[in-house]
Amino acid sequence: MGSGPDQQDIKKERILEASYQRFLHYGYSKTTMNEIAGDLSMSKALLYYYFPDKSQLYVAVMQKLCADFISTLIERVSHSTDLLSAFKAQIDTHHQFMVNNYNFFDFFRLNEQNLPPEIWENIGRVHQAEIEQLSAALLKDVEKGAIKPVDDPAGMVDLILDALHGVRVRSMSHKKTGFPLKEHLEEIYQKRLVLIDLFVKGLAR
Repeated sequence: MGSGPDQQDIKKERILEASYQRFLHYGYSKTTMNEIAGDLSMSKALLYYYFPDKSQLYVAVMQKLCADFISTLIERVSHSTDLLSAFKAQIDTHHQFMVNNYNFFDFFRLNEQNLPPEIWENIGRVHQAEIEQLSAALLKDVEKGAIKPVDDPAGMVDLILDALHGVRVRSMSHKKTGFPLKEHLEEIYQKRLVLIDLFVKGLAR
């Protein structure tokens, strides 16, 4: 029998959870390693033993968030009955994720043009999971005869996701930043629902 989780793993999980709460409530820029160490009643030296700097800690927290997002996505899409409900599950999951974690992403707003490679790797894992889950839903609808056969299901899903992620509100159209304000999230969400309805209807037989 195993001896249970390694103590280092437990400490890491505690660090990630405390850091997430700090990043979520105060944002990346207003969070310090000293504050995180204080929340944990841990020495700053010990915190730095696990994570050499704040940016690496942030990436580790984001990796955990992305894993949680993927798990939620898979569960919701698996309960969908057709391609439209599968895409709506993806849109709902993404919207709730952004609303619930909005302050956490101030790092993106501050570093939008210069995000570290590790951030893009996490985003890539999420995107790949979306493609895999939605491609499977698309193929099921093809088999049922609900939509026309598609030569490249993954490519089609990728194209649709690009279109959905590109949705903006009018006030953002002339700004350099691509990260929406929190008050824009609901409008973007509603536009994505309209857009996916049009896409799926276009694929129908």
